[in-house]
Amino acid sequence: MRLSMKSEYTCLALIDLSEFYGKGLAKIEDISKRKGIPKKFLEKILLTLKRAGYLRSKRGSNGGYWLVKDPSEIAIAEIIRLIDGPLAPVDSVSQYFYRPTPIERHPQLLSLFRDVRKLTIDKMETTSFADLL
Repeated sequence: MRLSMKSEYTCLALIDLSEFYGKGLAKIEDISKRKGIPKKFLEKILLTLKRAGYLRSKRGSNGGYWLVKDPSEIAIAEIIRLIDGPLAPVDSVSQYFYRPTPIERHPQLLSLFRDVRKLTIDKMETTSFADLL
């Protein structure tokens, strides 16, 4: 598994929004400055998160974004899947996005990558954004 820059920035944006959870709205300009995320890129990320039901927004000079869910209820795994797709290192060990790959010809190699997938998924599914604060 390799995270895209979009996933990295999405995680940073969600950490920022988690810090503001229950305290009010976070403005795009402020998130961009605090986390070093290019503003235009951040706008696309926030729109993706809003469409997926993680955020709501309010327009206007007093507007901004806020988390709909408690940060403790948002696992890192679900966000990475939303942005980058499968967490498995190869498609042939993916639970949700299986596709045949050459490593299936060697059972021990396939088993190794299943173990890697399991360890990765276990850690990312049990770590929430609240855990990162």
